[in-house]
Amino acid sequence: MKKYILTDTKKELSGVTLYQIKAIRSFGEVKEGDLGGWIEKEENLSHDGFAWIHNDAHVYGNAKVYGNAQVFGNAWVFGNAQVSGDSRIESSEHIFWASY
Repeated sequence: MKKYILTDTKKELSGVTLYQIKAIRSFGEVKEGDLGGWIEKEENLSHDGFAWIHNDAHVYGNAKVYGNAQVFGNAWVFGNAQVSGDSRIESSEHIFWASY
């Protein structure tokens, strides 16, 4: 069952169109009707669990937020990043980058 929709409110970020999300049912601390952050496509945020993107946070590319993970503030999650479990990303300063 879906928990959010992409609204018609959008913005461009580095040539990518992001859409603001809106909760269509209550779950966890999110209430039906709450506006969330910004995603490029539904694959960026799972409809399962309590995962949510808040405020002015951005998730795009192949990045995915799922489980009970929360992304807040002005954080940007992109590329192939995955935020899961009970993780909390509160700003871009909380990101650890690893490449191999």
